[in-house]
Amino acid sequence: MASEISVADLASGVRAGDRGVLARALTLVESQRVDHRLQAQELLAELLCDTGQAQRMGITGVPGVGKSTFLEAFGMHLVESGRRVAVLAVDPSSSVTGGSILGDKARMHELAQHPAAFIRPSPSGATLGGVARRTRECLLLCEAAGFDTVLVETVGVGQSETLVADMVDFFLVLALPGAGDELQGIKKGILELADLVAVNKADGDNLARANTAVRDMTAAMRYLRPRFEAWTPRVQAISAREGTGLDEVVAATLEHRALAERHGHFVAQRQAQQGRWLWEEIDDELRAAFRAHPRVREQLSKIEAAVRGGDLPAGEGAHRLLDAFRQD
Repeated sequence: MASEISVADLASGVRAGDRGVLARALTLVESQRVDHRLQAQELLAELLCDTGQAQRMGITGVPGVGKSTFLEAFGMHLVESGRRVAVLAVDPSSSVTGGSILGDKARMHELAQHPAAFIRPSPSGATLGGVARRTRECLLLCEAAGFDTVLVETVGVGQSETLVADMVDFFLVLALPGAGDELQGIKKGILELADLVAVNKADGDNLARANTAVRDMTAAMRYLRPRFEAWTPRVQAISAREGTGLDEVVAATLEHRALAERHGHFVAQRQAQQGRWLWEEIDDELRAAFRAHPRVREQLSKIEAAVRGGDLPAGEGAHRLLDAFRQD
């Protein structure tokens, strides 16, 4: 158990790049136990000065687009060029066990075996946004362990999944070749956050369709507002299976970061993300304290039933529960 090792030893092991200790530290920050949460916050405070330099990259796309194939190929491309890569692969959760059901290490076997790579599959649980409850903390721990690139693979494209863009520097959307239907199945809000759209599976019989998709999506994205003025989001064809287009993806991330740093966007975005993270934590803690309050627990079932049954307006029900919460 992660609790059997001291916070000081965890911090030392993470800084040393000990993969076993890193895994235990990640387990600690993902734990929902109160004592583990306190230890996790102490650990993060200790390691915070060792974070912040890595390239943080979010990767999403429609089901079947080949996210894991891309991560395997892209991750190997990076480590073979001398980078150290951590992958936070968020899997859909089992409704029975709550655990991860896809097994990303099995789907990225070659990358998982590389000494310069680290893959951490995590169940998404009930968290919206296609990310796990403690993805941000896991990202920081990977940075403290010396990984200079952290890739966050999300569950898939959905209405609330833009949360991943709020914890990374570069947001990549994977798309499939098609005949003008590339925007179907991809929410406009996702594309508005994309720094790069990569049309995957641009090989064999798909090559012509992929090139058409690139032209169509490039035209469509001209009407979307970029995340910052100095960067124009782009679309390109890639083949994760054949390894084509990966150099261009790397070049885009490097160019994007250079521009972001030069124009002050990099620091401003990181600071804004930290501020939003603070309020998310406050919201979560307040919700937990609210539900745990004894007077709220006494009235919650009755009031919720009345609201569900149409006997009480939701606003009035909320006011009654909040009044109970505010009582000394």
